[in-house]
Amino acid sequence: MATVTPLVTPPESSRAYRPRAAAKASDALQEKKSVYVNYDRGEHEVSVRVSGFRKADIARRYRLRVENDRFQKDWSVTEVADRLIALNRWEEVDVVLNSWIGRFARKNFPILISELSRRGCIELCVNVFNWMKNQKNYVARNDIYNMMIRLHARCNRVDQARGLFFEMQKWSCKPDAETYNALINAHGRAGQWRWAMNLMDDMLRAAIAPSRTTYNNLINACGSSGNWREALEVCKKMTDNGVGPDLVTHNIVLSAYKSGRQYSKALSYFELMKGAKVRPDTTTFNIIIYCLSKLGQSSEALDVFNSMREKRSECRPDVVTFTSVMHLYSVRGEIENCRAVFEAMLAEGLRPNIVSYNALMGAYAVHGMSENALSVFQEIKRSGMFPDVVSYTCLLNSYGRSRQPGKAKEVFLMMRKERRKPNVVTYNALIDAYGSNGLLAEAVGIFRQMEQDGVKPNVVSVCTLLAACSRSGKKVNVETVLSAAEARGIKLNTAAYNSAIGSFINGAELDKAIALYQTMRQKKVRADSVTFTILISGSCRMSKYPEAISYLKDMEDLGVPMTKEVYSSVLCAYSKQGQVTEAETIFNEMKMAGCKPDVIAYTSMLHAYNASEKWEKACELFLEMEANGVEPDSIACSALMKAFNKGGQPSNVFILMDLMREKEVPFTGAVFFEIFSACNILQEWKRATDLIQMMEPYLPSLSIGLTNQMLHLFGKSGKVEAMMKLFYKIMESGVQINLKTYAVLLEHLLAVGNWRKYIEVLEWMSDGGIQPSTQMYRDIISFGERSAGIEFEPLIRQKLESLRNKGGGALSKAH
Repeated sequence: MATVTPLVTPPESSRAYRPRAAAKASDALQEKKSVYVNYDRGEHEVSVRVSGFRKADIARRYRLRVENDRFQKDWSVTEVADRLIALNRWEEVDVVLNSWIGRFARKNFPILISELSRRGCIELCVNVFNWMKNQKNYVARNDIYNMMIRLHARCNRVDQARGLFFEMQKWSCKPDAETYNALINAHGRAGQWRWAMNLMDDMLRAAIAPSRTTYNNLINACGSSGNWREALEVCKKMTDNGVGPDLVTHNIVLSAYKSGRQYSKALSYFELMKGAKVRPDTTTFNIIIYCLSKLGQSSEALDVFNSMREKRSECRPDVVTFTSVMHLYSVRGEIENCRAVFEAMLAEGLRPNIVSYNALMGAYAVHGMSENALSVFQEIKRSGMFPDVVSYTCLLNSYGRSRQPGKAKEVFLMMRKERRKPNVVTYNALIDAYGSNGLLAEAVGIFRQMEQDGVKPNVVSVCTLLAACSRSGKKVNVETVLSAAEARGIKLNTAAYNSAIGSFINGAELDKAIALYQTMRQKKVRADSVTFTILISGSCRMSKYPEAISYLKDMEDLGVPMTKEVYSSVLCAYSKQGQVTEAETIFNEMKMAGCKPDVIAYTSMLHAYNASEKWEKACELFLEMEANGVEPDSIACSALMKAFNKGGQPSNVFILMDLMREKEVPFTGAVFFEIFSACNILQEWKRATDLIQMMEPYLPSLSIGLTNQMLHLFGKSGKVEAMMKLFYKIMESGVQINLKTYAVLLEHLLAVGNWRKYIEVLEWMSDGGIQPSTQMYRDIISFGERSAGIEFEPLIRQKLESLRNKGGGALSKAH
């Protein structure tokens, strides 16, 4: 190989074309990977280093200029970037750049900008770029401007990107296809799809042929704004101009359907891709999983996820895939599966991002699992990440759902201390934390603070306050919140009207609820099935059954589909009026419409059959209920027990009682009463006595009226000992005893002639501060004169005299 040793150093322009100079240039631009491993700490780091043009590569005159200057450093481009990033914000970049020998090689400028833009340091890039323009050897280049425009696009700084576009033309740099691509991408990220379309027209007028990347950026600009129809038109224009779509194009079209909420169309397009034998990648499957989950096809979404894991070599799941599946399980309420997917992601060697952590925290927050949410929050910090606004909001929401509004406020204050600006979702979560715990004044205070902090309330804020008013039971607050929403120009949507109507109904103000419903229709806000469910059930609660049924006509006129909840509310209205035929018609219509009756619908029908004394049909309905896999609740069981007792089948009550125990259905007062009634009918007093022991834990929750009925049931059957045993249990449970309870005891004690216990009960009443009635004294005096005998009558009078001395005013009247 011949070696050329030049005697005279050729000019710089001629040296640039020599093979040796070209080799040096390629070495300067080559990226070299550097690996750092610390086995003791278990740390590793892979970095990319770019040398750039060094001292030996610059012109001789510049080398002589810096030869003996000790302040001039021969750094590589990567070293310069590291030193610039290490600067404080108030320090100037000139200190570093003016000490860098490589500044004399203008080819280092695009390399440095590329290195800084790769790291995302936009302010630093802008300062370095401004410094470059002041250098004598600077020459404006398209690649530098293109990199700067792309960097501004990544940071959603559209105005700055457009400014650079016009600036480069002043510096005699003609925009090329890459320039237009970068600017179209910038407008697409900002949702300005019309600007992107205009740029495409400018590009064509400048006789610059659009590339596939140009079309992809334009399709993405339209699709990300939800304009999927315009995205399809651009795609058609792309194929008409002879530019074939690639996988990126297909993914962008799928994403356009996703952004436009056209999930079914996205799945159909995916089928067309498979028909055209386009091989999908991870991004494709991520979009499909998202669309399937939005359509409620969670099983199919999980099948796609599992197939990706099985065919790992073809299409490996990434962080986005695992996060989407975590969100799917969160929506389904399967928290354990959500955590299992997160741990599987760690096992796959993938590092979760902040979105993954937030998805897990959100799953815990919905179910009020504040300790688990706090654990994930601390794990974010341990992993070296900084919690964002969503992280703090999820933690705050978890405390609100777990009835800890104080801790929710602490998270809010900590968030502001960490300089994380709360958004409207954060404030709404804090309002809900106070409102859901009945702290209406504090919720209103947060609403006002929200406005003072410059965060504009939205319709969700109003809905949350209305729900808080409903829980507080204060009637005036609902109208105040509605007036505040109107004053702030917040237009109420269907959900807000539903909350307000529900609040009025909970406050027993049905007329105001109906008036608000009429206002809703006047303002042409479409009522939904939830609206009618609230109105129908509320009318039933106020015993306005004809009005409740009349809303069916409104639903038909508005074309609102019937739902399971509406059918159940209408069934309740018919059953309360004893209109069994109409109830049966609605029930059959419900089944024919594909709405599977739930336990509420079956219970309403059971009540209807009981009211009309159709006991056989009630029993048949329960068998149908069991055959359809509908688990009965306490109300349904008590209604069926009543049907058994009235229909002459009291033995079935005990079978149903055993079934309730097996399925762990909680016992209520109505259930116990029907069981006692069955014992009375069948004269099974041993079972009734055993039942007293069983019902002991439930006594505090039973009404005093129901306990009086059970005491009367025992006394009427002559089982005074069982009656007194139940009474002792009631006393031990701490239930407040009234005069009626004592009256039941005294009546049945006197019926069996147990006058000693009768007088003892009178003493209990006196000691408990309950004044016996005059009739109670007259009954025992009459009993002593008629039935007690000569030997006991004086003793009864003596006991009564003792009671009078204790303060028996009614006893004096009895005499």
